[in-house]
Amino acid sequence: MHKPDRGIVDEKEILVGFLDYDRGVVERKLRGLSEADARASVVPSGWSMLELAWHLASMERRWLRWGFLAEPLGDPYPDSDETGSWHVDASATTESVLAGLRTVGETTARIVAAHDLDERSSLGGRFSADDEHAPPTLRWVLVYVIQEYSRHLGHLDIARELIDGETGE
Repeated sequence: MHKPDRGIVDEKEILVGFLDYDRGVVERKLRGLSEADARASVVPSGWSMLELAWHLASMERRWLRWGFLAEPLGDPYPDSDETGSWHVDASATTESVLAGLRTVGETTARIVAAHDLDERSSLGGRFSADDEHAPPTLRWVLVYVIQEYSRHLGHLDIARELIDGETGE
């Protein structure tokens, strides 16, 4: 788990590299926790580290496949319950959620390799012709996903520290 090298000039490689790095941090934060600790909430709002990791995998899938490619997804929000709170299926394990996170990353890398960063998201999934704004470019989607990871990695840092005192990236 390393940040992209500062010498890289290819924008796609930089963006995918930071997403890979962020996913690696999520994995490191969950490694070494018991299943009970991964599912336990240590914050007043009630989310668990496993739910947050599942949210990140679902969010990335939602933005790249349903958003950018306009692929039909049975449920684009599998990470939320009927109240909109984060939710992970009772059968999920840390390993299955992390495997899903890795799979989403592989899919994102394939999408980025096959498309230009200036290409606009397809219509028919998350975006429609009725929207008042043009669908975002792939570049915009990737930066949005990176900022979503960045925001939530701080949450994972705090939760892990509260569970067992572990700190750091």
